Amino acid sequence: MINEQYKSMLGGKSIIRELSEYATARGEEIGYDNVFDYSLGNPSVPCADAYTQKMIALHQTMNPMELHGYSPSTTIPSVRQAVAEHLNRRFGMAYSMEHIFMTTGAAGALAHALRAVTCPGDVVLTFAPFFPEYVPYVQGAGATLSVVPANTSNFQINFDAFEQMLDEHVMAVLINTPNNPSGVVYSSQTLQRLADLLMQKQQEYGHDIFLISDEPYREILFDGKEAPYPSRFYDNTLSCYSFSKSLSLPGERIGYVAVNPRCTDADILVAMMAQISRGTGHNCPSSSIQLAVADVIDETSDLQVYETNMNLLYDALIDLGFEVVRPGGTFYIFPKALEADANAFCRKAQKYDLILVPSDNFGVPGYFRMAYCIDTEKVRRSIPVLRNFVETEYGG
Repeated sequence: MINEQYKSMLGGKSIIRELSEYATARGEEIGYDNVFDYSLGNPSVPCADAYTQKMIALHQTMNPMELHGYSPSTTIPSVRQAVAEHLNRRFGMAYSMEHIFMTTGAAGALAHALRAVTCPGDVVLTFAPFFPEYVPYVQGAGATLSVVPANTSNFQINFDAFEQMLDEHVMAVLINTPNNPSGVVYSSQTLQRLADLLMQKQQEYGHDIFLISDEPYREILFDGKEAPYPSRFYDNTLSCYSFSKSLSLPGERIGYVAVNPRCTDADILVAMMAQISRGTGHNCPSSSIQLAVADVIDETSDLQVYETNMNLLYDALIDLGFEVVRPGGTFYIFPKALEADANAFCRKAQKYDLILVPSDNFGVPGYFRMAYCIDTEKVRRSIPVLRNFVETEYGG
């Protein structure tokens, strides 16, 4: 008999993927240049040249048996050391190799982190708006995801609602900063208040509450600002990272978990994650890709285009009368729709070949997400189309 849980998931396909597939099919009809596809968060700049050159050199010079062999279950020591030193330089931490576990992207990092610090039946809290795939990630670990309602004034944490939901059953809190879909970066004040509250509740309930910090957009920041590093604020933090955005390597599936050296059981969590890999069939990311990213760990792709695109869209949306919080990073913007039903709004936009993602699955009804990781020329061409849509459908 087949697994009914996964069979049932066939009816719950990601709206983002559905819209991306629609955009592709529509592009075959009218030319993809004429479809303004803001659906999928797929990096649109080339990968860093330093990475490409390193991969070529590895294949040309390294012993093939070593390059293509199995890596240790805890992943390659030299790579873990390089990640630790990079984080220490940037954020003033004290990581060592023993605190780093390489994974298949941020999704793999979250899968390991969730299984390491929760048990089946535990509650994990996250904050709206949130990445919809958190639901299967948490369910896959046997835990239950509860969503704290959004603070729509600025998309920082809604602390009143959070305090009400942070009961003794919560074993982990999952944050995403810079945030998909809002583009908001949690402030130092937000992270300090979050840390203070978690420390208070740990003492009150007599058990650890881990903070799992999803950070794949850490390098995509605007207006010259930095993203505060959550592990600096709270000891029981596991940082989950992906090179998909910083180096434009989404298909290579490479990331890591960084275990705060001050957290409970910091000395054994990475070893536990190696055992989790045995049970999930993860068995380490590619050896060659681990080695390549370690050598270029201080590099990024040219990410400036995302700020250019954000400014174009933000200014246009404001001019058209949309309510929108200015993103501090990522390549997403999250305006309020011009009617209460965001799905209806996005369906109307499709008539103009504007592919926008309604917000229901992000936990905040009445908004929509635009992933502006597309060519700037296409962003510019989409703005008159957006204006025509708004004026025709809503009398703007």
